Amino acid sequence: MTKIRCCVVDDEPLALELIAGYVKQTPFLQLVNTFASASQAIKTIISDEIDIVFLDIQMAELNGIEFAKVVPPTCRIIFITAFEKYALEGFRANALDYLMKPVSYNEFLTAANKALKWVELNRRNAHSSASTGDYIIIKSEYKMIQIEVKDILYIEGLKDYVKIYLESQPQPILSLVSLKVLENKLPESVFLRVHRSFVVNTTKIRLIDRNRIVFGKQYIPVSETYKAQFADYVARHSVATAPREE
Repeated sequence: MTKIRCCVVDDEPLALELIAGYVKQTPFLQLVNTFASASQAIKTIISDEIDIVFLDIQMAELNGIEFAKVVPPTCRIIFITAFEKYALEGFRANALDYLMKPVSYNEFLTAANKALKWVELNRRNAHSSASTGDYIIIKSEYKMIQIEVKDILYIEGLKDYVKIYLESQPQPILSLVSLKVLENKLPESVFLRVHRSFVVNTTKIRLIDRNRIVFGKQYIPVSETYKAQFADYVARHSVATAPREE
């Protein structure tokens, strides 16, 4: 059975408890965590592979509409709110559904089933694109950017962000997603983690200088943790020097 990893974000304790209870009684939903504010939820949703967020809109600090703008493209929002006036803005924020409080379980289940169909389709597409090595779609600022996998040189992880360096352009693409999540979307046969902060496209490696991978003026270090698997990669692709004849 497909399992959908979920978070619930609502600053009203009773509403938070109700939706969390609905998630727990739905077999294909897995409750990862609940949060009383969007600011508390950001790190989990970016660093973990969260599929769906059940999200209130009118909250202190950071409202649901603004929060939806920083959610990774691999995650979708189901808004739950007491205010109908936010419906249009919610759908513009790429919401999967929009539920009005108080929410019955039947209404919740209808939205959850819609989420199930989206997650299953998304996973099939991700598996297909990863298998063929065609492309990935990244959210950068407020834009969705399709990147050809073969164009990626290397990816640098910076806490909750990544910089994707491409062969076709001088400036990297910045995206609010963890390196771990992005690495899982790339074909393992091509991309290799060589450092806590770096994943490289092995087909683009042209020079290795004293255990550092050279991309133009950039030197990518190979750390002790990943040295063995990098050495294995090099050994599998090295041409042995023939012995000299006497």
